[in-house]
Amino acid sequence: MNRLAPAVSPYLQAAAHQPVHWFPWSAEAFRHAAELDRPILLDIGAAWCHWCHVMDRESYEDPELARFLNQHFVCVKVDRDERPDVDARYQRAVQAITGQGGWPLTAFLLPDGELFYGGTYFPPDGKYGRPGFRTVLAEVVRIYRSQRDRVTAQARALHRALAEHLDESAPGEPGPGLLAHATEQIGQLFDPRHGGFGTRPKFPHPAAVTFLLTRFYDTRDPALRTMVDRTLLRMAAGGIHDQLGGGFHRYSVDAGWIVPHFEKMSYDNAELLKAYLDGYAAFGVPEYAEAARGIVRWVREVLADPAGGYGASQDADVGLHDDGDYYTWTLEEAAAVLEPEELAVAAAYYDIGTAGEMDHNPSKNVLYRAEPIERIAGRLGQEVEVAARRLAGAVAKLCAARARRPAPAVDRTRYTNWNGMLAGALIRAGPVLDDPWALEHGLATLRRIRREARDPAALPHSPGGVDGLLDDQVQVAAAALDAFEATADLSWLEWSAALLDRVWQEYRDPAGGGLCDTALHRSGEGLLPTRARPVQDAPTPSPNGVAALACARLAELTGAAKWRERHAELVSAFAGRAAELGLFAATMLLAVDWAVNPPTHLVIAAGSGDEQRRLAGVMHRQALRTFAPRRVVHRLDPDTPDSSRLPLPLQEVLVPAPVTRGYLCLGATCLAPVEGDEEWARALEAVREGRAGGSKD
Repeated sequence: MNRLAPAVSPYLQAAAHQPVHWFPWSAEAFRHAAELDRPILLDIGAAWCHWCHVMDRESYEDPELARFLNQHFVCVKVDRDERPDVDARYQRAVQAITGQGGWPLTAFLLPDGELFYGGTYFPPDGKYGRPGFRTVLAEVVRIYRSQRDRVTAQARALHRALAEHLDESAPGEPGPGLLAHATEQIGQLFDPRHGGFGTRPKFPHPAAVTFLLTRFYDTRDPALRTMVDRTLLRMAAGGIHDQLGGGFHRYSVDAGWIVPHFEKMSYDNAELLKAYLDGYAAFGVPEYAEAARGIVRWVREVLADPAGGYGASQDADVGLHDDGDYYTWTLEEAAAVLEPEELAVAAAYYDIGTAGEMDHNPSKNVLYRAEPIERIAGRLGQEVEVAARRLAGAVAKLCAARARRPAPAVDRTRYTNWNGMLAGALIRAGPVLDDPWALEHGLATLRRIRREARDPAALPHSPGGVDGLLDDQVQVAAAALDAFEATADLSWLEWSAALLDRVWQEYRDPAGGGLCDTALHRSGEGLLPTRARPVQDAPTPSPNGVAALACARLAELTGAAKWRERHAELVSAFAGRAAELGLFAATMLLAVDWAVNPPTHLVIAAGSGDEQRRLAGVMHRQALRTFAPRRVVHRLDPDTPDSSRLPLPLQEVLVPAPVTRGYLCLGATCLAPVEGDEEWARALEAVREGRAGGSKD
């Protein structure tokens, strides 16, 4: 066993038996490299990464290659999920050299951690148009020994360039023109045939979908709704969506969403859950609710800890020669568990045939919805109800048969940022899907994060993990606002504010504005001291965008001027770059939208007595199920009636009453208060359809 044996990370644990003398990321590794005057080989990967497993098997488990590495290098292995700060910097550095990044990331460093060469996957002897790893290693050793001055100069120059590359701030003036330009940019990348953006490989961009949905509500441009609907529907019908187990795989290798990379990430599913919930709340499309319920089911069955919290990911594969075999089916495998009538319907619906989609086994089929059940029923001469019943029976049997297969491993690490994302999404799912488990488990997860943190206002990346990472703080702060809106419990609002107050103290760049991805007091080895101010959604939402949205919501929920000022500062610091990046900065574009357009306040003021409280609960759930751009929900109860914390004009229109009332304000315009859930439902429907208007009461 090498030095990775005590590691907590499943990715590092899996390499503990390898003949390579691995170090974890540590000061010890860099001291060792300096003492021996050797270059550092840095491998960054993850438990869910298919090609990381391939490179481990082909190269790092090869005794001969390991001997060469141990003789000439100090080898450091990093789990990118455990150390996103390390990954972010070395990914950007390698991208600056090669123009591409990804995992496994293979980087070559000076003993002080400066990078001078790198790439991603290297086959041992060269294939797929890539240089062989043995050749690369020998050449790196040769250049390091014979051209040290050149290597050092290149590394120093790269470090200087990296400092500029990691600063993604560019000031801009938020306005309607910026939003219109960004919308046009995103529209130019839209795939009108398959939905989504770009060609292949195709990644979900849920923040962009939400941005377009918001723009549709503000402009009523039917082209924007088409982009939203086609993207959400085609993803839900595709192989990127696990048709049997629920949840979404990480991305599709083709433009049509058919063949995925089969790993499932908690963060992807958190953001996709929010997008499908918003789509369902806005348009009532049943397929959106079905996709959302499938995500919740996968989280509940696979990721969720009963005490609160979620695992990070589920691997793509089971064995080394596997490629999604757990999820795919041959026609013979399906026929072995289905009755002929069920097989006929399921094979047509999911396109299960003799010629499948998987290169490693062409008989393996990825399940996707090839055509509607109505068309299949007509072709087979069946009633639609009969065909649907047979399909449901087939799905149940296929699920049961798949459950008997060895399942891909789950990384049970509870990363704080991704737990915050999933908790917030599930809290939203509770009322929209009428799912009490989702709401309660999301709240339990936030309680656990708060309870287990040494300092609830400064959260670690995982239990016992590194601290000082911006994303952990802002994602949990945002989820705490979801919890406050769902429960009216002021402790959630206060926790969110405390987290963001600490963020402003410890992460804010006093010179250029905006937030750094690591706390300013934090140091470390290699490139870690280089500050980054991120605005790209790469691949998770930009922490500066998330922080800006949270500040905007706090401004509306509390009326405190400091949150409005902080939101304005963040938006101004990044608006210029968000306009340039478009699709890839959709989270910040949503924050810009809050600076340009008015919010929607849905306020329920409960009357006195049990019946009025019950009515307030009904109206509260109705509000939480309503989509509106820039929406915030307040519930005020008689024992917490303080409306002074609310922004104007709410303070002016809220009048204490013995009966429960609903108030709806669009910017500075408030409608007359309504009483009763039926009147409230009509008012909310007017908001959903864009018909709400009126004058201040």
